[in-house]
Amino acid sequence: MSRDTRASSPGTAGPDIGLVFSLAPLALLVLSPAWRITRASARFLAEWRVSADDCISHELLSFVERHLHPTRPAHLTNLITCIDDALSTRAPRTSRPINTHYGVSWKARVVPVFDRDELLSIVLEWQEGPLDYSDLDPTEPGLTNDDAFRILVQAVKDYAIFLLDTKGRVATWNAGAELLKRYTREEILGKHFSLFYSKEEVDVGKPEMELELCLRDGRVEDEGWRYRKDGSRFWANVIITAVYRDGEHVGFGKVTRDLTERKSTESRLIAAYEESEKLKSDFLANMSHELRTPMHGMLSACTLLLDTQLSPRQRDMVSIMEESGQVLLQVINDILDYSKLSSGSFSIHSDVVGITSIVTSVVRSVQPSLPPEVHFELFLSPDLPRSVRGDPLRYRQILQNVVGNAAKFTDKGAIRVRASVDNEDDDTCTILTEVTDTGIGIPNSSVASLFSPFVQCDATTTKNYKGTGLGLSIAKSLAELMGGRIGYRPNPDRHGSIFWFTARFDKIKNLSDIRDWTRLGAARDASSNPAKKQDTTPSSPGGSVDIDEMLKELRIVSPVKSMLLVEDNLINQKVMLGMLRSMGFNNVALASNGADAVRMVRGKPAAYDMVLMDISMPIMDGKQATREIRDAGILVPIVAMTAYALKGDQERCLEHGMNDYIAKPVDKKRLIRVLGKWLLRMTDYRKTFDERMAELRHRPDALCQPTPSIEAENPLESFSANPVSSATLHADGDLDRGWEDDQA
Repeated sequence: MSRDTRASSPGTAGPDIGLVFSLAPLALLVLSPAWRITRASARFLAEWRVSADDCISHELLSFVERHLHPTRPAHLTNLITCIDDALSTRAPRTSRPINTHYGVSWKARVVPVFDRDELLSIVLEWQEGPLDYSDLDPTEPGLTNDDAFRILVQAVKDYAIFLLDTKGRVATWNAGAELLKRYTREEILGKHFSLFYSKEEVDVGKPEMELELCLRDGRVEDEGWRYRKDGSRFWANVIITAVYRDGEHVGFGKVTRDLTERKSTESRLIAAYEESEKLKSDFLANMSHELRTPMHGMLSACTLLLDTQLSPRQRDMVSIMEESGQVLLQVINDILDYSKLSSGSFSIHSDVVGITSIVTSVVRSVQPSLPPEVHFELFLSPDLPRSVRGDPLRYRQILQNVVGNAAKFTDKGAIRVRASVDNEDDDTCTILTEVTDTGIGIPNSSVASLFSPFVQCDATTTKNYKGTGLGLSIAKSLAELMGGRIGYRPNPDRHGSIFWFTARFDKIKNLSDIRDWTRLGAARDASSNPAKKQDTTPSSPGGSVDIDEMLKELRIVSPVKSMLLVEDNLINQKVMLGMLRSMGFNNVALASNGADAVRMVRGKPAAYDMVLMDISMPIMDGKQATREIRDAGILVPIVAMTAYALKGDQERCLEHGMNDYIAKPVDKKRLIRVLGKWLLRMTDYRKTFDERMAELRHRPDALCQPTPSIEAENPLESFSANPVSSATLHADGDLDRGWEDDQA
């Protein structure tokens, strides 16, 4: 006979019904007809966290009322109504949720037990469910702050707000957390919050680290990717706060916001910004080329003109042209500097400044443009220092702007320029410069916006005097960068204006300061702008050669040297030919584009001692032409000669196989230095590796030196297509004289 059959047979003892009730996996209560608790299952005692003595023989309503949280009479009334309905209908009924302690809500399924018309007992099966605050009025008197806070947290759906225990396990879960992370309360409670992090972050211990930081600082905030139940990620802002009760740490509060849309918007903005920066960079490069090309023709023509026989007056006028052109070129260099335009600021350099010479030079440059009815008056205070330390270009730029405006708007009378010391201390002095004119003056209505960009005085001024309205705004920014100010007041003597500005300079206390600053300035200029004028060029590691001496050497070798000038602009061809011929180079061939240059060099690989290569040309640009020449194994020195002179252009030219770089407008001294370096110093560029090794073996001073191994089968492969990569590029733009040392 089977076990089940025996258990059900008459006379066979069955299982203890009390034990079955006690071990049932349900939270059960049995009530007497008087609604007193007579029996409670083990599951009920565990879930409600009470003992048998706490509930057995207790009246149901008083027991439940003690466990309500918050205390809600409506919940108790609903339970009473549910039991009454079950008794009257003799059928099971289920109550609405009853909120209790520990953040748990219960529904009671009421089952009445009758023997005919006699009520024997009432069984309550408690079922756990979500907290219910639907009938709770936050404004109702008697509602505690804790109750209101729970209502708020539970109702919020835009934020994931939940508590962690001291180990980082999830203890509570609001509606926002369920919507955002897509875990139900039953799925996530008791799980560690590292579930929301990536595997890489979990491996490095980021969740635990955040809790440690939170305990140390009380709060930690982070932004990053967090993960949902389905594995999808969102960009989250997370704030974790340490929670204390009566001074004891009980857990952590965690608030998470979904910022994915903001992150996406930021990414689009960054992409748009990067695109605009690229367009700006392209615009600046093109603008640099368009400005420098005519400047090259003008300044080079001035240089050639100064080499001719001129009267003193003619030489003075040409010198003014060249000096003004150089100032304009330096201003263009700074305006076109990408980083300065991006930040909206100008850099200030430190150099020796002669205030008197700058003021005199500016006045002299403006004076020829004045009508006969206007005369200049120059007053230089006797206490002006002969030399100070500051930025001469910026000071000149401000003064040139203010004096130029005075000359522009003054038809008769006088323009007075006065420079004096405004104040000084042991280390600095502030120079006050005033420019007084008898011109059209400034209307009172325009004074407030005088130094704003793109602002001009009135329609009449705009019509008769052309300009962008940027001059005074730039002057104001420069004066402030130099530690000074700029201002305006009307001319008290007669109609006109007085513009004044101050600039702070460092004092020069001894002659050694001038030598130190001059040396440092030259090193800085050489490293930041290889095209800047230099008076000497290194000829060996231990000395230097004067420009005039190098020019003499070039004139000695120039008759036997052959050059190729690659330039598409007719004016630039003329001025460059004039410059080269003034040095004695008469064997100069011309190419108007890169394709012609490649054809000419490949046709006669050994015909040219140097190629001066423009970058921007039709048909084929200079970079592509250089690559094709190098691909043919021709190692002739190629010098980039370009109007693109922004940061990085020199490096890009060298990367394409060029040996050196000259920015337009071409400075004659810079050109002499480059020609001397490649025509006088580095003369063995055509030699193969084997030939150079053979020369070294036959040199007596090389017998004791170890012979380098020859690893390349093709001798040309032992050389880089770009000789620059085989030498060391110094800060001044010159190359280490490794090849020269081989021939010493």
